[in-house]
Amino acid sequence: MATSSERFSDGERIAKFLARAGVCSRRDAERLIADGRVKVNGKVLDTPAFKVSEKDKVQVDGRPIGAAAPTRVWRYHKPTGLVTTHRDPAGRPTVFEHLPPELPRVISVGRLDLTSEGLLLLTNDGELARKLELPSNGWVRRYRARAYGRVTQEELDYLRDGVTVEGVRYGAIDAKLERGAGANAWISVAITEGKNREVRRVLDAIGLKVNRLIRVSYGPFQLGTMEPGAVEEIPAKVLREQLGQKRGE
Repeated sequence: MATSSERFSDGERIAKFLARAGVCSRRDAERLIADGRVKVNGKVLDTPAFKVSEKDKVQVDGRPIGAAAPTRVWRYHKPTGLVTTHRDPAGRPTVFEHLPPELPRVISVGRLDLTSEGLLLLTNDGELARKLELPSNGWVRRYRARAYGRVTQEELDYLRDGVTVEGVRYGAIDAKLERGAGANAWISVAITEGKNREVRRVLDAIGLKVNRLIRVSYGPFQLGTMEPGAVEEIPAKVLREQLGQKRGE
């Protein structure tokens, strides 16, 4: 077994290497290592602190893993009815089962739940995905929510200072009433944290039941007029302009 004393003096940590190679997230890479599924130069690793260089032969479940390919990012219009996971224990259809076969292995930047739709960013760089999910980046996620119930702009303004729902604190939320005639209201919502089911839970707390939720942008990237199920790669030049030091390089 390779131990923590057998580290390289240079290179990068194996978990980060696997994430950047698009195998999985850094956290999942640590789980793979803990399960004994990762080898370097034929030795099973027992620590995510092990460093690798370009000369090392890395394997996951016996499959050779090459050095990280150039960072690529795609926009995907996620339809409803798909879960954002590579495997679902309940057997529900997943986003990754419905992607074009020519795409390399990709990781989602954050998630959209089963009944949510709209913009989902995909990347072959797990380290970048982790960085873009961090609230500290300050990237705004914008949604359009259709919700059953009646609400005023004054009630929505209450969310600007954040709100606590069932013991969970949510940060500032910018919510604007687009139209509220009839039983349903359309509301534009902007958040920076992206906690699990945040928009649904916060609007539920003020008496609204969300029955449709569409993410229209994530940071500088827009859903635009993409059809449900469509995938479009973001040009490398645009990535350089928009991501800067967030690329994890």
